[in-house]
Amino acid sequence: MSNKKILILPGDGIGNEVMSEVLKIIDWMAKTRSMTFDITERLVGGTAYDKEGDSISDETMQIALDSDAVLFGAVGGSKWDNVERDKRPEAALLRLRKDLDLFANLRPAVVLDALAGASSLKLDLVKGLDILIVRELTSGVYFGQPRGISKINDTESKAIDTQVYTTSEIDRVSRVAFDLAKVRRNKVSSAEKSNVMETGLFWRKTVTELHKKEYSSVDLEHILADNCAMQLVRYPKQFDVILTDNLFGDLLSDTAAMLTGSLGMLPSAALGPVNENGTRAAMYEPVHGSAPDIAGQSKANPLAMIMSFAMMLKYSFDMHEDSKLVEKAVQNVLLKGLRTADIKDGAEKIISTQEMGNAVIQELKILTGN
Repeated sequence: MSNKKILILPGDGIGNEVMSEVLKIIDWMAKTRSMTFDITERLVGGTAYDKEGDSISDETMQIALDSDAVLFGAVGGSKWDNVERDKRPEAALLRLRKDLDLFANLRPAVVLDALAGASSLKLDLVKGLDILIVRELTSGVYFGQPRGISKINDTESKAIDTQVYTTSEIDRVSRVAFDLAKVRRNKVSSAEKSNVMETGLFWRKTVTELHKKEYSSVDLEHILADNCAMQLVRYPKQFDVILTDNLFGDLLSDTAAMLTGSLGMLPSAALGPVNENGTRAAMYEPVHGSAPDIAGQSKANPLAMIMSFAMMLKYSFDMHEDSKLVEKAVQNVLLKGLRTADIKDGAEKIISTQEMGNAVIQELKILTGN
């Protein structure tokens, strides 16, 4: 695989630190695995606002559109709390998702044996856990119109956010969930609020009809989103693939992430539709945020960022062997008891962001003999 274009967007806070460790792995692979990527690095988020006047420039957005994949770190921080909404760091993330049409967000929650004790849940509830949340990412309440804050009178104001979904938007993300379930444990749990929301009722109806027409061989259950959250912390192993909308997906995926012990362990992929030439736009990012409280202290866990790179190898470049190699290297590091502070669970050795990245590369060398 050569000359694949990757746009690197480290962002704010710990984004730069964790991305640096991925770049070291990319460099190692270029030297030892006969693969090369064309890397472009640009500003995004608050750092882009400070230097370019917007959280993502039109030029950066065009590079993203022309790239085969985007690797994204993290954005945000209290420094930019008072920036106008359409230029805030988070606006860059929403624009990337919308303009690249990254409608399907894949968020795996996998508990590795070495980290089962780091979860806040009992060992028997989480050991061997493997859940995949498929979240619709380009519609729903985060993008619906009308939205905004307006005055009613001198003493009263109102705020409006609008939840909107169409049949085709629900169909396409549901197909992703059903197709992925077929190669997993063949079960989809569709989470919504059909008891109180029209969009929830519409979501349930649309998913049911698609299942009946095209995916009847897959087990489908409907579950209210609040019950889904409760069941995730009660008995998470009942789930295989959880399909849900943008808002509930945001909440449920963070809940599932904590089952693994730390947000620092969870990668994600955001996929667009498959084009006529068989390619698709895609962006890969860790679930954790910019963590400004530990930025620059070498405390950040780079493993979610590294595992996001592994997802990129798999979903964007069909490099399944190399993706599994990176995943195996991460598992081996953890089995040797090396930990960043967020996943410490006893007497393991605490190491820095850079040391964790170096440890993964050392395992890659051992696994490949290079």
